[in-house]
Amino acid sequence: MKKTEKSYVGWYFLLIVIALYVIIGLLKIEVLLPSLRFSFKIIKNIVPVFAVIFALLVAFDLFASPYSVRKYLGKSSGFRRWLIAIGGGIISTGPIYMWYPLLKELKKHGIQYGFIATFLYNRAIKLPLIPMMIVYFGLKYTLVLAMVMITMSVIQGIIFEKIEGGGFL
Repeated sequence: MKKTEKSYVGWYFLLIVIALYVIIGLLKIEVLLPSLRFSFKIIKNIVPVFAVIFALLVAFDLFASPYSVRKYLGKSSGFRRWLIAIGGGIISTGPIYMWYPLLKELKKHGIQYGFIATFLYNRAIKLPLIPMMIVYFGLKYTLVLAMVMITMSVIQGIIFEKIEGGGFL
């Protein structure tokens, strides 16, 4: 399918799921209610993250020009962009898929895949979990693992930039 064609697969899937819920609700409501409660609980947990990401997207669209994004996060900004990708990945919270729209916007404004790969790689390092990791594995192991992950994220980002520069992406 061409990128310009609109796909309705997601809508079809949603309609099928709704139809199944209605059928099950008509046949056995006691089976449906726990599922609905669980779904609403998930939605309640996701809505604040949606709000934060939406606010970031709005702020990004209002205040960030393609020039400023390229200036601070583009290839010409040197090592600073890697530090921003590393720090941003480490402090980012919420489900990973919530970050995809913002990363897509950054890509539209000229960010390379290497920056995105480094950001996503560093999401595995979670500051709130480091104390627990130190308790279970020790300080040396935790520091070595974090440094290896940070180093490999930059290497992975550089590899992605080479692949992207070669026209493979």
